[in-house]
Amino acid sequence: MTNLRTASRTHGFTESVIREMTRVAASTGALNLAQGFPDFPAPDLLKEAACKAIRDDVNQYAVTWGAASLREELARFYQTWYGMPVDPKLHVTVTCGATEAMAAILLALADPGDEVVVPEPFYENYGPDATLAGARPVFLPLTPPDFHLDPQRLEAVLTPRTRFLILNTPNNPTGRVLTREEAEGVARVARERDLIVVTDEIYEHIIYDGEHLALATLDGMAERTIVVSGLSKTFSVTGWRVGTIVAPEGLTRAIRKVHDFLTVGAPAPLQEACAVGLRELGAPYFRSLATEYRERREVLVKGLQDAGFRCQAPQGAYYVMADFSPLSRVGEDDTAFAHRLSREGGVTPVPGSSFFRPGSDVGKTLARFAFCKRVETLHDAAARLREFADSSA
Repeated sequence: MTNLRTASRTHGFTESVIREMTRVAASTGALNLAQGFPDFPAPDLLKEAACKAIRDDVNQYAVTWGAASLREELARFYQTWYGMPVDPKLHVTVTCGATEAMAAILLALADPGDEVVVPEPFYENYGPDATLAGARPVFLPLTPPDFHLDPQRLEAVLTPRTRFLILNTPNNPTGRVLTREEAEGVARVARERDLIVVTDEIYEHIIYDGEHLALATLDGMAERTIVVSGLSKTFSVTGWRVGTIVAPEGLTRAIRKVHDFLTVGAPAPLQEACAVGLRELGAPYFRSLATEYRERREVLVKGLQDAGFRCQAPQGAYYVMADFSPLSRVGEDDTAFAHRLSREGGVTPVPGSSFFRPGSDVGKTLARFAFCKRVETLHDAAARLREFADSSA
């Protein structure tokens, strides 16, 4: 008799709800405002650089922890942009997306029973990553609508087994940008309680209000901060799967070992293209991102509010968390609403509960909408949302 038992560590989480809603959008013909990938092209410079690398036969394995050209450009970027001294040989690892980066970090550094603090709401990978590493996610609820991170509330969830804090700013799904006061409060707690802080900074250039503060630049934080980012959001190449890790040398050695056995390495020609993008596009391009996304943000937020959703404009990233209560039916939760909006309204969001711990009721009236789309797509979405609201009245 075949033993079909599955590993118990996989029983506490589901497949990605975000990717599931992409399949729902495809099956219903709805506009996909669920998954955060653009429907507009990447910069021509980047595409041409990728094609050139392929034609130049950069088609075999790169160095496992990343092509030298990309690691060197990343080191220059962190020094120029944040004043962070980064050694491309000792501190930088290139991964298959920021998703692999987070998994590799926890697999490399967490022991069974270690606790990983995850502010809630959160990007859906963090909890499963901790679980797969044998660690225990400990959730820190942040209070809507401003989702302020209170250092005292952080301290209250810490135990002797707490080793890690995952911090995502600009935040997915809320759009919050951590303030300097919040960052300094987190840094104080991390120093006093000897925590490793893993910062997910993938949306670092997509900011409308406030500033992106790299936690690793604060006093005493360089040696206890691991910076996760990548080029997929910055250059609109989410399918290229080029993520990055900047970590202290001792931690980097362990992370690289795990990364090697997880994926060997990110795609070689695409790494070369990203190096060209960092070198040639630079600051003017980074600054233009917020300007272009601001217009998209305004179209979607207005469309949602006109249709009756309750929401506010995000400070960063490219998502809006909206309360759909005024449009819901009796007994309709977030999953049922997201599917109905897809079928009847032609717009697909992500159910809000997927960004909260299992069993939480906080996300049951929320849905997340992505606005990394052409302005025309967002105007179309706004019109569909208004029609849906009218038909639901």
